[in-house]
Amino acid sequence: MVNHTDEEQLREKVSERYGQIARRVIEDSPRGTSCCGPDNPITRDLYTEGETAELPGAAAQASLGCGNPTALTELREGETVLDLGSGGGIDVLLSARRVGPTGKAYGLDMTDDMLELARQNQSDAGVENVEFLKGHIEDIPLPDDSVDVIISNCVINLSSDKGQVLREAFRVLRPGGRFAVSDVVVRGTLDPKIRSSVEAWIGCVAGALDEDDYRMLLTQAGFTDIEVQPTRVYELADAEQVLAANGIDLDEVASAEGQVMSAFVRATKAEAREPRRPGVD
Repeated sequence: MVNHTDEEQLREKVSERYGQIARRVIEDSPRGTSCCGPDNPITRDLYTEGETAELPGAAAQASLGCGNPTALTELREGETVLDLGSGGGIDVLLSARRVGPTGKAYGLDMTDDMLELARQNQSDAGVENVEFLKGHIEDIPLPDDSVDVIISNCVINLSSDKGQVLREAFRVLRPGGRFAVSDVVVRGTLDPKIRSSVEAWIGCVAGALDEDDYRMLLTQAGFTDIEVQPTRVYELADAEQVLAANGIDLDEVASAEGQVMSAFVRATKAEAREPRRPGVD
């Protein structure tokens, strides 16, 4: 059972931190201090020059992900895509170009400053088939069966109710729709000193699911064809600055070495079956 007071407090912390990063980008000073910030090796070199060449520089500067979800699945002309936790909008803008003018790309974010930055990036890019929505990924403001593809980039791990996020994702996907996200996952039991740090949670580590739990929650939500593919195992040194800022020494959490990784997570909402006709096997 999720404690809603704790959930709201975590949302406020996450929104405050990512709002600060958005404001720094808007002010042309893109420096953040979270693990999933623009100066961390986790977030660098996720996109090719060809992908970012025609996008506003601020879109890339505010990219705080751990992968490139637009590379996870083929996006087709005319499809509708939803990015959960869209931040500065880079993945939404890339998706919009791939689905073309007959398609649509939505971005959902709860942070006003990020939404302001994303809409400015959309205007600067001259992309029309995009809409940024304010809301929570646990309560998606779209109707049932309304999108073809859900993407997300290092955001689901930040939610305190990941099962609800996945149920909502399943709800808004059309039958046959695809779930294709980049996220941080862990293997085994993460050191309690990391799990208990809200700052590390905001840094995309403490809130990460065990990969087996990710599969379980996807199955419980109704998904099939589930795949969790680790793409990079992080060394503790990758998060040394964030851990040190929270009074955590690397030697104290050495058991976590090799446990944290970014991964591609894919799943499908099965096609609806036709009802069996009486007397037909």
